[in-house]
Amino acid sequence: MSIFEGKRVAVVGGGSGIGRAVAEMALAQGADVFISSRDTAKLKRVAENKVGMTVLPLDMTHETSRAAWADQLGPIDHLVISASSAAHGAFSDLEEDALRAMFDAKFFGPYLTAKAALPHLRDGGSITFFSGVLSRRPGRNCSGLGAVNGAVESLTYGLALELGPRFRVNCVSPGMIRSDAYAAVPEAAREEMYAATGESLPLGRVGTVDEAAQAALFLMANTFTSGHVLDVDGGHMIRQYATR
Repeated sequence: MSIFEGKRVAVVGGGSGIGRAVAEMALAQGADVFISSRDTAKLKRVAENKVGMTVLPLDMTHETSRAAWADQLGPIDHLVISASSAAHGAFSDLEEDALRAMFDAKFFGPYLTAKAALPHLRDGGSITFFSGVLSRRPGRNCSGLGAVNGAVESLTYGLALELGPRFRVNCVSPGMIRSDAYAAVPEAAREEMYAATGESLPLGRVGTVDEAAQAALFLMANTFTSGHVLDVDGGHMIRQYATR
């Protein structure tokens, strides 16, 4: 019997990318899964014909939406928040509105959503956030994104201390992953980006959504892991950057 058999798992960002992979893996291992995002139509397509998967729309950046989502949630064993946002640009050029929108989506949204879900989290449950490699291995024109990822990781450490031993709190830090996050990039440029990044990594390639999702399931399942940021990055932390 799977450790997820009979568990209830809420995945925010479950309509696409890594979040969808987490939701489908948990479902395959026997969990009842609730998937959430702003795009209800996308959620319904993911959940179609999947027994045990329920759609709960949510806009993490709006208080009324968070409250309505929490009211429908019921008791859960695990909360995973994989929804992401990125604002790239040089420090001198990045618009304040874009930076604030990213923090709303990737830090304040997850922070307040976890807070809304807390009364519904069963004893022994877990919260899993998502950050990214730029938190500790910065890149050019990514200072804002690195800052928000660092904030998510700091939140992970603080909540693991504050909410333990009743709950565990961890974070997955993916490197570059082939996912819907880059769907807006033209295909040729996207493949060139994947190839260039992959070439710089010890594993010689970028990752898959399933590889990142497996890390989230590990953090959910392992009952002696808390306050941990798990890098799933193909060795990005030891990659060789190009010289100036």
